[in-house]
Amino acid sequence: MKSKIIFICIALLSTISIAQSKVGTVDSEYILKLMPETAIVSERSQAYGARLDSSFSIKVKEYQTKIETLNKNEKTMETSAKEATYKELAEMEANIKKYQLNAKKLMKIKSDELMRPLYKKLSEAIALVSKSENYTQILTISGNEFAYLDVNYDITELVIKSLGIEIPVAEKK
Repeated sequence: MKSKIIFICIALLSTISIAQSKVGTVDSEYILKLMPETAIVSERSQAYGARLDSSFSIKVKEYQTKIETLNKNEKTMETSAKEATYKELAEMEANIKKYQLNAKKLMKIKSDELMRPLYKKLSEAIALVSKSENYTQILTISGNEFAYLDVNYDITELVIKSLGIEIPVAEKK
């Protein structure tokens, strides 16, 4: 008998807590595209990438010059000199491949570093709007598959307004 009463109380409490939940959605990727800071981050990322590319180009040019020198002098070179040159070329090629992999990782790290303040600003705006509108949960619709979304619970425009960003007329939802 006690277990039945406890079960009924738990069921009642869980339905009350579910009834008090208010779930909304936000399109964070759309908001990020509209943020003016995103253009600055993009420019800085491209500049960083250009610096990495220039270093890479120097390494490739050195490698190509070494190959050209080998091709010109190969017939007159001694065997030990050829072997040393082949070994050096193999090391240079390995360094170039390693540099390419590291450059990709460095670009990702730099991009994340530059985007972090934007994500923080967006997160704070979402939290502010969520609290003011009494939402208990906000789901991001960017990259997720939802079967149904009620636009009345989408806070994207409220967040955009709280950030002080103008929504382009052609893109208003």
